Amino acid sequence: MQVTETLSDGLKRGFTVVVPEPELAAKREQRLAELGKTMQMPGFRPGKVPMSMVRKRYGDAVAAEIVEGAVNEASDRLLSERNLRPAMQPKLEVTKPGQNSDLEFTMELEVLPEITIPELGGITLSKPVAAVTDEAVSEALAKMAEQRKSYTPVEEPRPAAAGEQLTVDFIGRIDGEAFQGGTASDVAVVVAGQGFIPGFSEQMEGIAPGETRTITVDFPEDYGAKELAGKKAEFEITAKVLAVAQVPVIDDEFAKGLGLESLEDLQKKVSEQIGREYEQMTRLKLKRSLLDALAERAHFEAPVSLIDAEFAEIWRQVEQEKAAGRADPEDEAKDEEMLKAEYKAIADRRVRLGLLVAEIGRANAVTVSDQDLQRAMFNEAMKYREQAMQVLEFFKKNPQALERFRGPIFEDKVVDFLLERITQEETSVSPEELAADPES
Repeated sequence: MQVTETLSDGLKRGFTVVVPEPELAAKREQRLAELGKTMQMPGFRPGKVPMSMVRKRYGDAVAAEIVEGAVNEASDRLLSERNLRPAMQPKLEVTKPGQNSDLEFTMELEVLPEITIPELGGITLSKPVAAVTDEAVSEALAKMAEQRKSYTPVEEPRPAAAGEQLTVDFIGRIDGEAFQGGTASDVAVVVAGQGFIPGFSEQMEGIAPGETRTITVDFPEDYGAKELAGKKAEFEITAKVLAVAQVPVIDDEFAKGLGLESLEDLQKKVSEQIGREYEQMTRLKLKRSLLDALAERAHFEAPVSLIDAEFAEIWRQVEQEKAAGRADPEDEAKDEEMLKAEYKAIADRRVRLGLLVAEIGRANAVTVSDQDLQRAMFNEAMKYREQAMQVLEFFKKNPQALERFRGPIFEDKVVDFLLERITQEETSVSPEELAADPES
């Protein structure tokens, strides 16, 4: 093939490639001969059909197949011989079809920049560490006990208080008409508790079993059922049974009910779990600091095509949040031009950081194994608990879906590789400081 470079501007490259007709003709004849060996036609034995008939039936399809293969082969060869690493899929355009003439096509692409890995010895990170306190363990145990509370019916009828449980029947109406899903019987409601329409359970305070009360509530504007969103409704509530919460005592019996030997054993397990949570938060803080440090050292030009693609995804999310009424308050004071400039800078930073992380991983032979992907798959499935087996079955039937884990796993492995090689200065912080978002 003949290659002519037509563009070399920064990271942009352009080429014109010519594949001679004799080379294409030879491949066409070879392919037609292969098809002729298996072609069947009345009056001819298998493999004995005249080449003129083979060419008449398959000629156009074979010509197109050979051109497509020649373009792909020549493109790969060009990239390999010139050691070019495309930032995105090259743009190819056939300018001469290669039928009874040479094949000519153009290739335009952006290449990945030459990246110099910064000196890691110059990076020092603060490693925030929080100690697990007796208070934190006690709070965790109290939450466990609260989650396992039961309700005991009250024998003597009396008005319900906040935090107590009422079993009720109710009928909901809008403009005097009952609506679908607004009627129910024997529903257990925690008075002034969460989980219902705002204002619903709060207005049940003071109702005694056997009493009926009508309350008015406003469905939120973002309520799931659009036909009810933003509307005012009346609920006729009839109280039936009042029950009070019984929170278990945190003692050895409580621990045994959880499958442990004693309260001391439970306290130890809880302390270890909190410690693991603190370690995860410490690592997240370290990772963010490390990536910030790398971004400051990523001094190279990023491919425009990658920046544009990243910006498009960021802007799509921004508009999606805006449409849902969840726009960043700081963004609301800025015009679109200013916002786009800011998010374009964020996209540029992300792309340069991603390229630097990828280069560090490539230079140090960091890889993602099948075992890594399998482990990520199982961790993902466990998030869905009862549906875990269905999730595993999905990945089994769609193995390509595992690829979405590859990027995050690779990044984490590069981060682990770097954290072992840079200076970390340990600092003691409170659990609240450790959990706080540094941008808040």
